[in-house]
Amino acid sequence: MSNENSTHFTKITAPDHPAMDDLTAKLRIPANQLELTGTDAWPAEQLQWCGKYGVYEWFLNSTVGGQQWSDADLVEGYLRLSSACLTTTFIITQRTGACRRIANGESDFCRDHWLPGLLTGELFATVGISHLTTSRRHLSKPALKAEETATGFVLDGFSPWVTGAPFADVVVIGATLENQQQILVALPTDTPGVSTGPSENMVALSGSRTGRLNCDRVTVDRKWLLSGPTEHVMGSAVGANTGGLQTSTLAVGLADAAISFIMQEAEKRTDLEKIAVALRADWDQTRQHLTEFAEGEAGCDKDSLRMECNQLVMRSTQAALAAAKGTGYLIGHPAGRWCREALFFLIWSCPQPVMSAHLCQLAGLSD
Repeated sequence: MSNENSTHFTKITAPDHPAMDDLTAKLRIPANQLELTGTDAWPAEQLQWCGKYGVYEWFLNSTVGGQQWSDADLVEGYLRLSSACLTTTFIITQRTGACRRIANGESDFCRDHWLPGLLTGELFATVGISHLTTSRRHLSKPALKAEETATGFVLDGFSPWVTGAPFADVVVIGATLENQQQILVALPTDTPGVSTGPSENMVALSGSRTGRLNCDRVTVDRKWLLSGPTEHVMGSAVGANTGGLQTSTLAVGLADAAISFIMQEAEKRTDLEKIAVALRADWDQTRQHLTEFAEGEAGCDKDSLRMECNQLVMRSTQAALAAAKGTGYLIGHPAGRWCREALFFLIWSCPQPVMSAHLCQLAGLSD
């Protein structure tokens, strides 16, 4: 890399680093194009930029080469990224979940093999764990079965909802043994028997290329084992805190994009001034709650915070669409995309109490 490029891609080492503006500008430009391209899209350039700016180092401990940002700093970082491009940032959350589980897993081999390339962005990792947490748990037959052998395991079945599956070098995937114990392995995607299904055409975020990962009698050496066999392996595995603070943070980041649009419109339209000020005040308060929660000083529980963030993103994106009027209803205008993206937070790792509260509110049963 030339000196010019090296200077251009200065590593971001703090949320207020000057290079953060450069990165978010790069992420923001193609966000609408990702939406229009649909299931053929993939933010390859955006993800490469994140690697060059050192984003993937934020989330890991210094002992494995990471920058070890605090939870409060990660909130600020995620807010900036998700305001610029939710699709790219959502992919990063799944990538980060895989990296953290590799870094904190039981396999030194996996750490040495995968983490150097993952820290730079040369390699891409994702997770296949939804069938162990929320998706398909109600089914009597596991979606992905594991059989223990003398040298490792044989995986048979599939994992649904694997983000970036066609582009992954490794998938941190969970499987269930006949005795109902579970394992978590770092599965190389070039292993014989591993294949991907078509990406789902979703209401929004189709550019995340989320779809099915198939395992047809896949033999996995024990060296790839991260955790288990044990009951409820996700309870013992250290990772991305499914349904936790990062999900709420991304909702508030998306709300920021919508409110910023309204504030720009308010500079030309006096009827929007009070609306913009009120929404920004709500945003500032919710951001403060996120920071307090990250610092362990929260005055509310995680579910209440998630509800607050979901309500904010729904209100602010719909307000942006109303402010944009008919133009916002045209495909290609960001206001319509923001509204569709906001719907994602009603279903993405949404805890049952939060889901129930939303349904009661929509049915007019809330206080």
